[in-house]
Amino acid sequence: MSTSLTGPDLTQRPPRSPRVRLGGFVILPRMLDKCRATLIGKNGEYHFNCPLDHHFLKFAGIDAELLKAEVAKGLGDGEILEWITANATIKNKPWEILQWSAYQDHRGPDSDAETLGWFAETVGKLSKNREDIRTWFDLLDVDDHVSFGGKA
Repeated sequence: MSTSLTGPDLTQRPPRSPRVRLGGFVILPRMLDKCRATLIGKNGEYHFNCPLDHHFLKFAGIDAELLKAEVAKGLGDGEILEWITANATIKNKPWEILQWSAYQDHRGPDSDAETLGWFAETVGKLSKNREDIRTWFDLLDVDDHVSFGGKA
């Protein structure tokens, strides 16, 4: 087990993509980056326990504050995954995790006009010619890239 807390400086670079998996779970590595950065005061514009994180926390049956307390111990990704596996109130089978992660990876905005309008407006602020940004993960990846000097 690690004894010192380190984390990414999210004022200098974005967290991992929501598509990156840990234990088969999408969102989790990004959430851990944001948690560690929050704990060391380097989260920038990123927020731990945001609505995206809630998708993972609800699916796994994990309390955000309990997870944060474990991360604060300086545990690595593998150690946190072991803790999640042991402490999740919902014991998902591997095929359920696979399906859930695939769904999250392809999930786009709801079909209501307000959400679709916000999504289109946000994409438009990032790029006027990108027609391939269709999912929430697409939007996050492009936003992260542009926020740190890239061009969409």
